[in-house]
Amino acid sequence: MRLQDYDTRNQFKAKVIATERITPVESPDEVRDLIIEVESGDFSVEVGQNIGVLSPGRMEFGQRWHFRLYSVADLPAKTSQGSTRLHICVRRCSYIDEFSGEEYRGVASNYLCDLRVDDTLTLTGPYGLAFEPPEESDASLILIGAGTGIAPFRAFIKHLYRKTPPFKGRVRLFHGGRTGLDLLYMNDKRNDFAQYYDEDTFEAISALSNRPHWSNAIDWGSVMESRGKELWGMLSDSQTYVYLAGLEVIRDELDVVFAKIAGSAEKWMRRKAEMEAGERWIELLY
Repeated sequence: MRLQDYDTRNQFKAKVIATERITPVESPDEVRDLIIEVESGDFSVEVGQNIGVLSPGRMEFGQRWHFRLYSVADLPAKTSQGSTRLHICVRRCSYIDEFSGEEYRGVASNYLCDLRVDDTLTLTGPYGLAFEPPEESDASLILIGAGTGIAPFRAFIKHLYRKTPPFKGRVRLFHGGRTGLDLLYMNDKRNDFAQYYDEDTFEAISALSNRPHWSNAIDWGSVMESRGKELWGMLSDSQTYVYLAGLEVIRDELDVVFAKIAGSAEKWMRRKAEMEAGERWIELLY
């Protein structure tokens, strides 16, 4: 769906409870973790879903609202008053006009990053299907997210290890960034995944750009091909599920990598088609 096709009539007022920068100050990118509280008892959201944010639009263009989607970045929680608290992960963005060469601030991202505690905002949704864990408690999972695409996995992994019966399958989380400073939730001050490192089955693996100062491309190949035997063994297993989150471009990048691991593009596309048919290839891409 295109953003303009989403139904934004179901709106909720929310309040900022906390806002914190989660990339180090020396990182060129500012990413913030926002805790938002929705007072309405009718609002409900699940792990893997998105919420819509309606930031103020440009009235000179007749635009009342500017609509963007953000993934739920932690387990939603209910307060004693019945309100819903949720996290979203926001990267402050800007873009260069290809005709004028001027730099413009991203409307929604800068609006959200500039909010302070007790500020209010308007949400819509939720949208999309939840990231449901597999029914098999011993299934193998390959989780792949780039940049803020790691956000839904933060909630998903917590949900995974708290479910009943306890999850015992193998989990490989691949997180991509341009530099080590961009690996959200995986630095010394904030390592939300560290609590799972004592699980024999869990491992988080970083994939960085091979040209961090010149290209946004993440070097998935070097990291994944070095683990090719393990990954192909997992992908060949009928109890393996793959979850992707991030920009749509990640899909094509990974097809190239997995084709090399499989030995040919044809062999990989057959395997991928089988996983898609069995609902074991799950995407949360935008």
